[in-house]
Amino acid sequence: MKQAAELGFAAIYVSEESGGIGLGRLEAALIMEAMSYGCPATSAFISIHNMASWMIDTFGSDALRSRFLPDLTSMAKIASYCLTEPSAGSDAGSLRTKAVRDGDDYVLNGSKAFISGSGVSDIYVVMARTGGEGPKGVSCFVVEKGTPGLSFGANEKKMGWNSQPTAAVIFEDCRVPAENRIGAEGEGFKFAMMGLDGGRLNIGACSLGTADAALATAKAYMQERKQFGRALADFQALQFKLADMATELEAARLLLYQAAVKVDAKTSDATMFAAMAKRFATDTGFRVVNEALQIHGGYGYLKDYPLERHLRDVRVHQILEGTNEIMRVIIAREMLKD
Repeated sequence: MKQAAELGFAAIYVSEESGGIGLGRLEAALIMEAMSYGCPATSAFISIHNMASWMIDTFGSDALRSRFLPDLTSMAKIASYCLTEPSAGSDAGSLRTKAVRDGDDYVLNGSKAFISGSGVSDIYVVMARTGGEGPKGVSCFVVEKGTPGLSFGANEKKMGWNSQPTAAVIFEDCRVPAENRIGAEGEGFKFAMMGLDGGRLNIGACSLGTADAALATAKAYMQERKQFGRALADFQALQFKLADMATELEAARLLLYQAAVKVDAKTSDATMFAAMAKRFATDTGFRVVNEALQIHGGYGYLKDYPLERHLRDVRVHQILEGTNEIMRVIIAREMLKD
């Protein structure tokens, strides 16, 4: 993580004025894809840190930026993003964590689920309800580790993504200064939705990176492994499998890059393309990794080989940042607007 920060990857789309490197969503996708060749879970954790930092930089006050961004852009401190709740996953607008104004503070009560970095991160960007039901009642706050009333659940025992801790974040009469609110009351859900397009691109890019690593491993294995007196690479059935994997991966990559350009340009169809790219890249990433494991036969199932880790890590990408079923809902809704 610290080495990534030295390259500027702690603040990819934080403005240069705030200490970031001021890149766009396409550049961020390229960075996440490259890092995920080694470890998609760590890359995704860095992506989450970037989202939280971006929200403070883009929507926060001058005071918030000066207080938090110097440490976040250097990764002297790490940030987590708290949106998902036990009863509000895909339906994020129905979140129940409350923030009640009390003088110069807000008092937060509720909990967040499946939070990457929970208990380890220093800064938590939190969505909480300050108003009535629905998206317009949601506001955004910065909560620092060590704040009285802030606690964390036990680390979840996960199938994959084991390079980062995941746990609940719990608020029990957690008093947060009003100056820690990002933007105005009621703007939080809007910020969350604006961040999701970029988050979906990044998780798609993480799928491409780990799938590319799996493809390279499968290709090398086919060239080395012999059966029936021939290298696996000489069997046409496996050649076809390899060709399909490479073709599908390249198609997913091109769609994701196109979507990133649209998100940067704020085109009217950017959200639809981000959903398309996330759905296609994560589904393709899983298929490619699964086929790479199949090419390895029984060896692919062993922890001596990297395929089983790739498979465990990439599977959750079809759930994160909105499930792929929700992506289809978004795509269809956008198509049917006219």
